[in-house]
Parts: sequence; C-alpha cells; structure tokens
Amino acid sequence: MKKRPSHHELNGKLKMAAEAAASGLIHLVEPIPILADLTELGILPEDLPEVIAEILLEIGPKHYKGSKPPAKSYEVPIKGCELYAFTWRSKALGGLMYFKFTLKAGVLWIASLHGDRN
Repeated sequence: MKKRPSHHELNGKLKMAAEAAASGLIHLVEPIPILADLTELGILPEDLPEVIAEILLEIGPKHYKGSKPPAKSYEVPIKGCELYAFTWRSKALGGLMYFKFTLKAGVLWIASLHGDRN
C-alpha cells in the first residue's frame, strides 16, 4: 500500500486550494490567532485571496510536512477533514513559512499561516 498523501494527491489539493482562493472561498478555522499571525506578516485580511494565490505558486509536494496519512482535524467547522501542512522558503512573504489547510465543500479552510516556529 502506498503512503499517503502521494505527490499526485498533494498537487491536486494545492490546485483545489488555489481555485478556492481565486474564487474568494476562504475561511479561517480559528480567526483570532490566524488574523494575529497575518498582522504579524503585514497581510490585511482583504488581501488574503491574492496572498494565498501567490504562495500556492511557491509550494509543491516536496514542501509537505504533515503526517502520513494526513492528520484529521478536531476543530468543529472542519471536524474529520484531512489537514495538509507545508513548510517552505517564501519569496512572497520573505522567510521560512508554515501553511496548514484543508478543503471542505470547495472552500479553503486555513488552519495556520505564519512564519515557521521550529
């Protein structure tokens, strides 16, 4: 049995995330801490779709840092959804970044977007 997620699966998730962002279908799992992280990065909430589109062009399967198979969320709005976590050096945001998301009914749910905290 192959380990999940495969490169093909991750490419698909990143593509679906980009499509959701381009359509403005973005929700924050925990708005207050995520908005605080965005503020720290100098990102205004209204600029989030554009920023997400830009960072998704930088991220590929090789940047996947989540568990195999992907962990499932315990947060109420996305309970049971698989979480995809990525760490990469972002030109757009100027540093080592961490981005964790899931997709539910065509909506991109952001669980984390911040500088890498390793």
